[in-house]
Amino acid sequence: MSSFRSTLRRSSATVVMGLAAMTLSATTLSAQAGKTGVVVVAHGGDSLWNALVKDAASKAKTDVPVEVSFLMSFGAAQARFQDAVAKLEAKGVSRIVVVPMLVSSHSGHYDQIRYLAGEPIELDKEMAHHLHMAGIEKPKTSLPIIVTPAMDNAPQVAQVLADRAKALAPNPKERALLIVGHGPNSAEDYASWMENLRQVADTVKAMTGFRDVRVELVRDDAPAAVRAEAVKRVRELIDLQQMATGKEVIVVPVLVSKGSVSRDKVPADIKGTPSVYSGEPLLPHDAMSRWVEMRVRDAGKAPAKTAQKAH
Repeated sequence: MSSFRSTLRRSSATVVMGLAAMTLSATTLSAQAGKTGVVVVAHGGDSLWNALVKDAASKAKTDVPVEVSFLMSFGAAQARFQDAVAKLEAKGVSRIVVVPMLVSSHSGHYDQIRYLAGEPIELDKEMAHHLHMAGIEKPKTSLPIIVTPAMDNAPQVAQVLADRAKALAPNPKERALLIVGHGPNSAEDYASWMENLRQVADTVKAMTGFRDVRVELVRDDAPAAVRAEAVKRVRELIDLQQMATGKEVIVVPVLVSKGSVSRDKVPADIKGTPSVYSGEPLLPHDAMSRWVEMRVRDAGKAPAKTAQKAH
């Protein structure tokens, strides 16, 4: 009897260990099946511009592999979307999350990213030409790909802008703030940009206590007459805000990284107005890494689409 009980105990232990091993194996396989890779895609600029994007992406605590890709300008040909996807695929990921580091989801560059991810959209000739010139094309993969929204009305954008503004006006109660962005070409996209950025402006006002917070776009790539009208509105807003407060208006750009728009064009656009300008864009700031984390986390709740192989 004693021998039988001993055998029974050994058999039971073997069964338990076997079940535990099966459970562990299933858990491991499940984890492998759900392994995500991330591609942070930005417009691209000079080496400093690109370095700030790479730094923000590297500091995002996603616990998954992250690659960076650029659509245009310096370094775009060396950081192509299809190469980023191939690197992640080589690391054994089973799905890819694409995070567009753009101010708005309503732009030709966002459409470029959707196109590269395999979504059934047709690019206009200019956007298609930009990709072609950099040698960027759809990746040859069957991995599921999901494209997250761009920054839009994300709270992290408001946090950065609030910090930039308060650095120039630590006691902003009687001051006005104008947030200036690049903006799109079309009127329809302009309306969508403004809908999101007005929410950002309201959040900045609540966070900082500025008496008045407005937003406007210079529409930098639009035809000359359209851009001139946009700049005129920016200047008029500054004058109106100064008249209401009696103090110089704080002007902060809502731009991704440091480049010619923040450094040269916006200062020229507002020259001679009663304003104090901060040329500091969204990067560098820790909140931008937190934004990447939020987009990756939210993407885990959304269904992915299978990329269409390039032919």
